[in-house]
Amino acid sequence: MELQWPLVLLVLLAAVLHASWNAVVKSSGDRFLSFTAIRATGTFFAAGAVAFVPVPVTEAWPYLLAGVLIHNCYYVVLLQAYRFGDLSHVYPLARGIAPLAVAVLAAIFAGETPSTGAITGITLVCVGIISLMFTGPNLAHGGWRPLVLAIATGLFIASYTVVDGIGIRLGETALGYIVWLNLGEGIPFMCAAVVRRRTELIPFLKDNWRRTTGAGTILVTAYGLVLYALSQGAMAHVSALRETSVLFAVVIGVVMLGEPLGWRRFAAAAVIVTGVVVLQVS
Repeated sequence: MELQWPLVLLVLLAAVLHASWNAVVKSSGDRFLSFTAIRATGTFFAAGAVAFVPVPVTEAWPYLLAGVLIHNCYYVVLLQAYRFGDLSHVYPLARGIAPLAVAVLAAIFAGETPSTGAITGITLVCVGIISLMFTGPNLAHGGWRPLVLAIATGLFIASYTVVDGIGIRLGETALGYIVWLNLGEGIPFMCAAVVRRRTELIPFLKDNWRRTTGAGTILVTAYGLVLYALSQGAMAHVSALRETSVLFAVVIGVVMLGEPLGWRRFAAAAVIVTGVVVLQVS
């Protein structure tokens, strides 16, 4: 199940979108309410669409429910990682370890064994992404906690990628799986916001609904593209291409935020691009 170039372009688009909504969450003054509103956008979209899409078959539902659970655990750990660590350090480590973990889990649970060339490409992508951690100051800022949270985040990413990859193939309806997954994902955060932050919720939404709705639309689109790619191609390939979102985050920082490129970032970007090329021609 190799990736054809149209799928490659879809996953790269998803990577750009993923970097964008993560930047919105990280830059928010209230990350919990911001992310809750972003994730709720997907739930409301799905609620409006659920009557018009096929229902996944019975065999897919254990994976669908597990995917909802793992995604929510990932979101909690991700927000904690952003609380204690810098985006430029947490994000590359979390996204960098995921493709190799996906390759291992996909080989064990889905029988997808990458070729030697593919493993080389995936490894180069991971090395390039993780090396971006070392392109800025204060790597040890926050002690051991950001490191542990980033690693846990990466493992959750790998877990939901494999679970959703298997589930969407069993579900016999990519669109149905995408809609039902989005329907369930936002509910835990929405309930937590109502219970814990009821008095602040409405004023926050009045001030930020345009920003969070836009970011929520981006989130739903980004992972919807990834899920479709998972239904068509090898999970390890999709994961490696998706995590180039870190590279796009660097580009956004340099072009739009005026951050310095530097030779370390340039070298890391070159390694990532080389890995993607090797992955595709392997």
